[in-house]
Amino acid sequence: MNNSVTNTARLLWAGLRALLVLTLVTGFLYPLAVTGVAQALFPGRANGSEITSHGKVVGSSLIGQQGYGLKYFQPRPAAGLGTNSVNTRYKLILSGATNLAADNPKLVKSVEDARAKVVEDNSVPGYTVRPAQVPADAVTSSGSGLDPAISPAYAELQVHRVAERNGLSVARVEQLVKEHTQGRALGFVGEPQVNVLELNVALRDLTARR
Repeated sequence: MNNSVTNTARLLWAGLRALLVLTLVTGFLYPLAVTGVAQALFPGRANGSEITSHGKVVGSSLIGQQGYGLKYFQPRPAAGLGTNSVNTRYKLILSGATNLAADNPKLVKSVEDARAKVVEDNSVPGYTVRPAQVPADAVTSSGSGLDPAISPAYAELQVHRVAERNGLSVARVEQLVKEHTQGRALGFVGEPQVNVLELNVALRDLTARR
């Protein structure tokens, strides 16, 4: 009986020591080491890829935002996880695409409505957007529903509206888009893209300097 109690106590003490050691190593030392290396090598990414404007953090280059006025470039539509239509708000507590099939009538109608809105918003005097010009990313959300970037085609489609609303030349806004167009990763992975938040920050700085 005494031997049984002694063995049990020894096993419990060994288990407790293992728990304490593993907690120290994996719960404190390893996270501190990884955080230290990350902060030393790429602090911007380690801190969430923050974008600043006039000394203030305005967002992350990894997460899209909604709510830009028509003076600015618009992002892709957002889709809430489990919703039945294209959403118009990014909710950071949710991430995911719509759960509707591509031929679902609700999704088809929402895409058609979104395309009509893009045509209406971006048609300005002297420049009329045709429905066939509207790229897919202007009317559909990404797989995460939080995509921060749009295609160069969608950015170009918005140039005339942005120029007209800000009193800028079309050529200057086109140049701004080109300056913020990112090529394929490693030269061949993915597609060229334009980060909407970075572009809008640059646009605001440009208009502020006039």
